Amino acid sequence: MAHLLGGEHLHVEFPAKIVLEDVTVGIDGGDRIGIVGRNGDGKSTLMKVLTGRLEPDSGRVTMRGGVRVGMLAQDDDLPDDETVRHAIVGERPEHEWLGDARVRDVLDGLLRDVPLDTVVSGLSGGQRRRVGLARLLVGDWDVIALDEPTNHLDVEGIAWLAEHLAQRWARNAGGLLLVTHDRWFLDAVCTRMWEVHDGTVDPFEGGYAAYVLQRVERQRQSNVAETKRRNILRKELAWLRRGAPARTSKPKFRIEAATQLIEDEPPPRDNVELAKLATARLGKDVVDLLDAGVDYGAGPILKDVEWRIAPGERTGILGPNGVGKSTLLGLVAGAVEPTSGRVKRGKTVKVAVLSQRLTELDQYADERVRDVLALQKSSYVTGGKELTPTQLLERLGFRSSELSTPVRDLSGGQKRRLQLLLVLLDEPNVLILDEPSNDLDTDMLAALEDLLDSWPGTLLVVSHDRYLIERVTDQQYAIEGQGMRHLPGGVDEYLRRRAAARDAPTAGSPAPSVAAAGLAGADRRTAEKELSAIDRQMAKLTQRIAAAHTDLATHDHSDYVAIGTLNAQLQTMKSDLAALEERWLEVGESLGH
Repeated sequence: MAHLLGGEHLHVEFPAKIVLEDVTVGIDGGDRIGIVGRNGDGKSTLMKVLTGRLEPDSGRVTMRGGVRVGMLAQDDDLPDDETVRHAIVGERPEHEWLGDARVRDVLDGLLRDVPLDTVVSGLSGGQRRRVGLARLLVGDWDVIALDEPTNHLDVEGIAWLAEHLAQRWARNAGGLLLVTHDRWFLDAVCTRMWEVHDGTVDPFEGGYAAYVLQRVERQRQSNVAETKRRNILRKELAWLRRGAPARTSKPKFRIEAATQLIEDEPPPRDNVELAKLATARLGKDVVDLLDAGVDYGAGPILKDVEWRIAPGERTGILGPNGVGKSTLLGLVAGAVEPTSGRVKRGKTVKVAVLSQRLTELDQYADERVRDVLALQKSSYVTGGKELTPTQLLERLGFRSSELSTPVRDLSGGQKRRLQLLLVLLDEPNVLILDEPSNDLDTDMLAALEDLLDSWPGTLLVVSHDRYLIERVTDQQYAIEGQGMRHLPGGVDEYLRRRAAARDAPTAGSPAPSVAAAGLAGADRRTAEKELSAIDRQMAKLTQRIAAAHTDLATHDHSDYVAIGTLNAQLQTMKSDLAALEERWLEVGESLGH
């Protein structure tokens, strides 16, 4: 594999911090490198130095002659007065770019909802970001550097981008540098990982799952003292290994020692125990949406929604931007009133929303973090342990020295963590998370997930972060046709349904047929991923059915209402399992199994 790009003895120092100290790295043909690390540790700085956007204080960047390097930075340099078409393809004649398969693929994958004649100044922030990404991807580059490319992309767009990058170059050609907190994306795209920390860069083979395996093993070998961090990683490793064995197929190293670390590691959550605690805190009634609909006058956003939310339910909501996810959450939280049907809430329900905006912190802008904590309750119980607000904040990555910082001076990620802390200290029993992964690095996301594992309430999550959705929720729904549709097959079923809707033949055109010879190439990889996901979903559902049987057997049989509810839930789960089994057979047949 030919050398494409690298840095030798790189040193970058800012006024209060050494970001990179004597760092030497290289990118060869075929490398797909994910860069991870805590916010502020130098991920974007390293990328800018390697792509020539920032001069190092010392050291040098090496590049093979003729190598073309393109970068998507976090800042926006689009010309406001140009149309979207001109910003992407410039002066190329229409017949030329329309005949270019790559341009058509990029426009279809990223900008299906954006008219090409729109002036850039009239776009939203998310649309501008996608136009910038499209402009980069239509070009011919030997090395592409992407800084948070999944921002403003939904689950469908992220899946498309992963597939595009996987097919863009031949196996041993091209190079990719990627900074993102999206762990599913890292695992789907990357063959190597760099962890930036304390001025150094540690290399790892494989994608994100392999990176977690190696981190745990390196910590074991070096007897690292960071007990809390190690325990969180062990739990995440246990989930990765149990829930999706296919994720660990990329590593090029021996994993026996790392596997031994989790032989006795329990599942991340005891769902039966959490459900009992949730029922004790909430009672039997949480929130019921009964034929609920919302119409602001321009046509229904939601209609005939029937959703009976159970105590301890952990549900992920999927759907493209603008389809009504936030409206649905507003119905549950009481911020939106239905224009048809009704919403019924239990008497003890206390809903809290972790919103995308940080307006909850505005009232504390001039207060120091420790003073904000002093206004809260004195303790919080998680996982059977009582923690002070300060201990809880430390668990979420704050250092004691940062407690004297005014809230207005906190970084975006720190504000996000403080916002979560204030929500938890208020002790809601229904927690709604609206894009909770914004501004959090991978370590902080793992810490958040660890905290949610022991949270004994009803959890509703809207997120484009596929890894987080699959990690903290037990079932998923999609907003589809102004209503809700259960997804027994999870995110893979959602993506399959979205693709089928796009590819559905119009009236009068012949329907496509499935080739009897089976699938090949990208279609085969997609089918294999779906089969793996169905296996995971079936295993989870089987566990839930077994727990429901146990609950029925031990419940007070004189409580006919509760028994009826439990039995109805059990029948729904059995029906979902049957649907999964049927889909498993369909996908297996297409693969020739």
